[in-house]
Amino acid sequence: MRKRERENPCGVCGHYHKYEEGEVCGICGHRMPISTEKSGLSGGAFPSEILPEFLYLGSYDNASRAELLKTQGISRVLNTVPACQNLYKNSFTYHCLPEEKALPFDDAIQFLEQCEKDKARVLVHCMSGKSRSPAIVIAYLMKCKGWRLAQSYQWVKERRPSVEMSSGVHQELEEYERSIFGSFESNPVPAFFPQTQTQPFGFGFNPAPPTPPAFNNAASIFERAPINVSPQDFTFGATNNEKKIPDNSSFGFNANGNDTPMDSS
Repeated sequence: MRKRERENPCGVCGHYHKYEEGEVCGICGHRMPISTEKSGLSGGAFPSEILPEFLYLGSYDNASRAELLKTQGISRVLNTVPACQNLYKNSFTYHCLPEEKALPFDDAIQFLEQCEKDKARVLVHCMSGKSRSPAIVIAYLMKCKGWRLAQSYQWVKERRPSVEMSSGVHQELEEYERSIFGSFESNPVPAFFPQTQTQPFGFGFNPAPPTPPAFNNAASIFERAPINVSPQDFTFGATNNEKKIPDNSSFGFNANGNDTPMDSS
């Protein structure tokens, strides 16, 4: 047993066996549960299986784990990023795409078609497994399976939820779809970039739009009947009621205008 294996015992039973690869412990018989073993293939250190027993999608980290790739029966690797090194040339057959501005879909699909003809399992990877390599897989599904862009994207996204393609890669796939089918299917479109519509702020209710005031029926001040009052007779605060002259007797005046005391009786 190699020194590296002796320094990394199983975290469950404490003995030295390849627990992550499904190896049974020779001392206690411990191994990874079947349910955990199957679910582990869809994420983590294992690449995502796109087409059963043929096409796998992953990252450079997945491509660097030779033992795990052999566990899944992968023998060929499609490297979509020239900056990523092909680490195990003696164990796998590599095909590296050239460094170009546009993704070479036809070059990649030709290699994948040969893998399918040879019944060889192949891993398609980029640095993170989120943009370039998913685009190659989607292009293959459109070209070889006859699926439209929306259907191909949904198929890949369901099997590898971490896919997040850039806007530039999305546009390249739209153009490639036009070259295959002659048109771009705009409806339905998968949610490459979720678009949110801004809603008016209204605390849970939709406020009614304000209605402008109606001035059409209002009478103009210049259309009112004129007031026939001469300037001499105009008094501020005056009313239309007739002024009544009070009786002098009520104020205690006599006929001569002299004050006389009022009879209190």
